[in-house]
Amino acid sequence: MPGIKLAGAEISPPRAAYIDSVFMRRKVNLPLIFPSGLSSMAPGTGAHAGAPSPGSIPARAVAGAMLLIVCAAWAAAQQPLPLADAELRGSTLFRQSGATGMVLVVVRNHEVLIRGYGETSPRSGIRPNANALVRLCSISKVFTAEMLMQMANEGRLRLSDPLQRFAPPGTIVPRGPSGTPITLLNLATHTSGLRREVSSYPSNTPHFTFPDQAFRWKWLPRQRLISTPGTAALYSNVGFDLLGDALATAANRPYAELLNERIVRPLGLGDTTLSPSNDQCARLLVGARDQGPCTDTQPSGPSGGVYSTGADMARTLDYLLHIPAPGAPMGPAMRVYLNPAQLKSAEGLNHAGEATGIGLAWIQIGDPNSLSALMEKTGGGAGFSTYIALSPKTRTGIFLALTDGQRRSEVDFYHEANNLLAAVASVPPLPPQAHVETAARKRRPRPHHPPAPTAQ
Repeated sequence: MPGIKLAGAEISPPRAAYIDSVFMRRKVNLPLIFPSGLSSMAPGTGAHAGAPSPGSIPARAVAGAMLLIVCAAWAAAQQPLPLADAELRGSTLFRQSGATGMVLVVVRNHEVLIRGYGETSPRSGIRPNANALVRLCSISKVFTAEMLMQMANEGRLRLSDPLQRFAPPGTIVPRGPSGTPITLLNLATHTSGLRREVSSYPSNTPHFTFPDQAFRWKWLPRQRLISTPGTAALYSNVGFDLLGDALATAANRPYAELLNERIVRPLGLGDTTLSPSNDQCARLLVGARDQGPCTDTQPSGPSGGVYSTGADMARTLDYLLHIPAPGAPMGPAMRVYLNPAQLKSAEGLNHAGEATGIGLAWIQIGDPNSLSALMEKTGGGAGFSTYIALSPKTRTGIFLALTDGQRRSEVDFYHEANNLLAAVASVPPLPPQAHVETAARKRRPRPHHPPAPTAQ
């Protein structure tokens, strides 16, 4: 579009601002102030009778006034999305997801929104609230990575430590073809060379209760690594369980106790646990399909067993975004340690978008030099789809948990969640991805159909 010329000055109109997603389509076009015919009208004639001639108006004053008006309109278009609008977008996402119930948490600086949609269970007629219990699934890995960095900062261990250092006596951890050991960093970035699971779940086994610590350490020495540690990424649940075992060994206490000591109690998370009480289990969201009992999930605590609530996840987002400590740098677990493009291959990392960086449990998507870049973690299993995504540069984050429904999703759940985060953070949305990876923790030969692509 050509610029506006007025008395020798040229003002280029700014681009229209767009906030565009499946939830709500709103286009904000900035006004163009164009005094048509002004330069050709004589004083005292036509519509401008009695007005001073253009020559009598200082060009800079007119140009300055126009610039102020245009800038004011642009600034208005860039105002952060009210959280009430985020609630409406969440409602649209829920309807299109086909889920039975959903919990949405949005944190932006000191603003917090927690909303429930649908039902706590089919035909219950009860809407989920901030205290509804959900399974975090693979978002549990975020806590494992956080404790890894805490202990590394304290000098209790190093990211470069070999897993062999923490193995039970007499257990030999496999190495790469050239003798390369599996390190804690390899486990936290899914570059250990280990497969995703030890095997499919045995029948009639409750979710997140297999394999236990004894089983996986007996399984490990018999494995042949798929790739040399550090050279390729392959998403691994068993790798994170082994990482949790290493942390427990370094601390000389069970993983569940470590989680309570380092995460749950310091953050005041009243319902975040691996061993839910009867009261907590009564609050667990239930989807359209029978997913087995609410039970103790300590065996898979490091990789996917944590239960929590919307209220607790709001506190967790506060902590991760450093809301209580503005200006603090990004947490070390969220820093990018590996570039997927520099690895031989990367599988299982692109559920929410193309990975541009690998942190400790976290995945970076988007151009790291843009405001739109975010850090995310997906989760899924036991009838749940879960997602946490952060815009560290704007101190904005979201958490979503959905239970499966009777019909399939009409939308790309993760992409629309990213659009919601972008709108709340007032940054351009990420482009849709051409291919969506779908995977869930293996349990039974017949997979269920969750309301959205799930990932562990």
